[in-house]
Amino acid sequence: MDIIDLHCDVLEKLTRLEAVDFQNDNRLHANLNYLQAGKVKVQVFAIFIHPDVPQKEKFLEAARQIEAFHTKVLSKSEMVHITDWRQLDELKEGEIGAVLSLEGCDCIGEDIGKLQHLIDAGVKIVGLTWNEENTVAYGTSEAPSKGLKPFAHEVIQLLNQHDILLDVAHLNEQGFYEVLPLAKHIIASHCNARSICDHPRNLTDEQIKALVQNGGRIHVVFYPPFIEPAKETTTINELLKHIQHLTSLVGVESIGFGSDFDGMDPLAIEKLSNASEYQNLINALLNTYSIEEVQMMASKGFRNYVMGIGKREK
Repeated sequence: MDIIDLHCDVLEKLTRLEAVDFQNDNRLHANLNYLQAGKVKVQVFAIFIHPDVPQKEKFLEAARQIEAFHTKVLSKSEMVHITDWRQLDELKEGEIGAVLSLEGCDCIGEDIGKLQHLIDAGVKIVGLTWNEENTVAYGTSEAPSKGLKPFAHEVIQLLNQHDILLDVAHLNEQGFYEVLPLAKHIIASHCNARSICDHPRNLTDEQIKALVQNGGRIHVVFYPPFIEPAKETTTINELLKHIQHLTSLVGVESIGFGSDFDGMDPLAIEKLSNASEYQNLINALLNTYSIEEVQMMASKGFRNYVMGIGKREK
């Protein structure tokens, strides 16, 4: 069954590791061979700038990751750069769609022109923060009562203008609620249910329902500490508890996957430690859900969502 995965950190590894080959390097948990084996039809590649990178170098690092996306990912004939969501319906047998996202606006500072440059480079999904404060908003490691900063309104306006998906995955709670009425298109690219695992990176039931009521979606993440408290390894059955809770809250059509492969070394789910093992999750889901319901979570729900972009107004 085809998969759409909303989050991996391959690009950060491609710029950090020596002599890394996207084709088959097993240091990459979402390399090309693994994506093919797991039947991943569309993979979102995040631009993630480590917080240790000095501020003056962060935009250059973003540019380096975009360069790696072109020279190491898109250089493979199977990979197709998705710059228009309508391309999802045009992918041929054996082709994999590749989408750019920005995991936090740290690298733009207070320069809206830098964000425009990243959008021009093909970024289709943007998170306002990573875990810490930046010029736009506050992340999940900050006090939950802090709201958006004034610059956020300029950023959101630009995202809406270009029909970019705004990602709330790393946004703190007050910022989350302030974004809802402002964002034209909104998702949580890699979060789980806080009522199952009480971690600030997960969303409360109230947040999940509010997200979907405002037209958004939530994509479950495979990072063990977001599945079970303080765990370095976990199981597919524990992840299923989150999926079952989410589907009971908002239905299968609002649920998807955002693995976080390559962003959680060395932690892993047993039998779901890299993209090649994706079908193990699909098979487990088929024990509880119908084929049509699993297809909705695996790819069709997100595909339906983005095909409606341009028709929703705020």
